[in-house]
Amino acid sequence: MKKPLVGALFAVLLLGAGTAPAVAVTNHDTAAPHRTTQQVAQPASAQIKAVNFAGTVALSNCSGSVVRTAASLPTDPALVLSNGHCLETGFPGPGEVVLGRRSTRSFTLLNSAGSGVGTLRASKIAYGTMTDTDISLYQLTSTYAQIESSYGIKALELNASHPVQSTAITVVSGYWKRTYSCNIDGFVYRLKEGAWTWKDSVRYTSACQTIGGTSGSPVIDNATGKIVAVNNTGNEDGQQCTENNPCEVDESGNVTVHQGINYAEQTYGIVPCIGTGSQIDLNRSGCTLPKP
Repeated sequence: MKKPLVGALFAVLLLGAGTAPAVAVTNHDTAAPHRTTQQVAQPASAQIKAVNFAGTVALSNCSGSVVRTAASLPTDPALVLSNGHCLETGFPGPGEVVLGRRSTRSFTLLNSAGSGVGTLRASKIAYGTMTDTDISLYQLTSTYAQIESSYGIKALELNASHPVQSTAITVVSGYWKRTYSCNIDGFVYRLKEGAWTWKDSVRYTSACQTIGGTSGSPVIDNATGKIVAVNNTGNEDGQQCTENNPCEVDESGNVTVHQGINYAEQTYGIVPCIGTGSQIDLNRSGCTLPKP
């Protein structure tokens, strides 16, 4: 998981960034900022200028983004997407789902250049879990229309379909104001880290060397500008299935470790669960997110 508070606080003292990510402290949390990683030999046609920081947010310990579905209305309360392990209430345990819990958490909204332009505030944790996936959704006190009117920034749209292998992507970190460009290398049947197991995770190609504080960053399809996943972890030390060292498990139970490779959790499965007024309805048709 890309990664928790203590290291974040140290980074804030150094860089004035805020506070960094949720999970065990690692060397990445206090490392000097990395340069943006660019995909080598990527065709110019795959580079979409629209991929920037507009609509991303910085949390106290992670990254995130203001998100909507294709069916969201301007008058709906806006939603912020991040990781389940970024929740201010701590890591949800295996099998635990947080649903509709009051929250007043604040988020710094960024413009296209990565500058903070305003503060958004949550009314509740609409949904959060680290079971099968690693996501949190906050409902805000502002509507999509109010955010666009005040800051000229539109929410990022969640892609409603499963992403495709080899797709060119950009991981956009609002916390670090940094981007990472690479491709989807493939999909992992089961990704195990410590006590948690995630299903059908996205494996990046090696160019996306995400670091602590990038947890919760939207993973954007360069061709569409839509979110296809949310950045959440990587194997740092080559260990097997431990915290900060996830392992891959295939259908036959075979375990593989890829040191230095990073991962994300797909987000298309969120779309069917968002109903009228941005309400999370786990009983909606097509919704397969874990229930409490």
